[in-house]
Amino acid sequence: MCTTSPSSAKEELSGGTLTSLETFKLKVKPGKTYLLRLINAALNDDLFFSIANHTLTVVEADAVYVKPFQSNIILIAPGQTTNVLLKTKNHSPNVSFFMLARPYSTAASGTFANTTVAGVLEYANSPSSKNLPILRPSIPPINDTSFAANFSSKFRSLASTKFPAKVPQTVQKRFFFTVGLGTNPCPKNQTCQGPTNSSKFAASVNNVSFTMPSVALLQTHFFKKSNGVFTADFPSSPLVPFNYTGTPPNNTNVSNGTKVVVLPFNTSVELVFQGTSILGAESHPLHLHGFNFFVVGQGFGNYDPNNDPAKFNLVDPVERNTIGVPSGGWAAIRFLADNPGVWFMHCHFDVHLSWGLKMAWIVQDGKLPNQKLPPPPSDLPKC
Repeated sequence: MCTTSPSSAKEELSGGTLTSLETFKLKVKPGKTYLLRLINAALNDDLFFSIANHTLTVVEADAVYVKPFQSNIILIAPGQTTNVLLKTKNHSPNVSFFMLARPYSTAASGTFANTTVAGVLEYANSPSSKNLPILRPSIPPINDTSFAANFSSKFRSLASTKFPAKVPQTVQKRFFFTVGLGTNPCPKNQTCQGPTNSSKFAASVNNVSFTMPSVALLQTHFFKKSNGVFTADFPSSPLVPFNYTGTPPNNTNVSNGTKVVVLPFNTSVELVFQGTSILGAESHPLHLHGFNFFVVGQGFGNYDPNNDPAKFNLVDPVERNTIGVPSGGWAAIRFLADNPGVWFMHCHFDVHLSWGLKMAWIVQDGKLPNQKLPPPPSDLPKC
């Protein structure tokens, strides 16, 4: 957690301190307003965050202003950032306050660290601060998906004249991507730690587990030497539809490949992420490189292409670069492909990333000079 303060806040933080026991302590003054910049740097956990007896006002998400709203508890996925305003009490209280963070997860128990991390908020002029009692905030249960969905639904863009929400109102390309877990056959003469001794865990988008190439995708795309490196046949929807959040199919094996989607410059895109229940339903924080996107809709269960689009928010949806796909549900985003190059999209859970829950978009050059991918630097090492 970084702690700085912009001109709109009333007091600049002098920074926190670490005690000999490595407990982070944040000193504040009474009657001030502070800006806390929250970053989830965890590798595999969404995190609840709360400060005892203090209300936070959310003002930003992923470096974009949002309509301010208050909450006692913040939920933040790996890779996401959230700026909140903290207004301190008018008088120095005779207590200190725990700042707690712990995981939100619907994964099977034992697959994540069920621990709580703590810091302490202290008022600078509190009497006998070394011996003050410490109040503890109330944090939702680890698997509280209803809180996660309710908190996520509160985010809205400012959608003002100064900060317009440039949501694509028409769509040229539509995609439907399943995201979730699966299995790969265990290599011969090895014992795997997957669901069975003959399989190992894998993760995929539209049943394709991404295989990292030995040559950079950007380089091969620029020099038009993709043969043997990647193929431009990533499926726009699952090749074999199934009941995504219901009973999983008998065959959980995923395919493997280095496949990409190719988009003409300035294509407006709508993409629906559909979580699956194969080997358990989880909230997947999906991150798109190279673009911000608008979260126009989300819900639980299977996405309904006939009825759900009518509920999309095309007026003031939140603009982000990382979205937590609801556990056992779906999320719809829109973006404009106006940044030429090769861009990864992946789950921000490090373990799912390593298992292959990722893919890549290639955005082709536009017609104007400033719409073209620049050449590599002259000192780029040769492959």
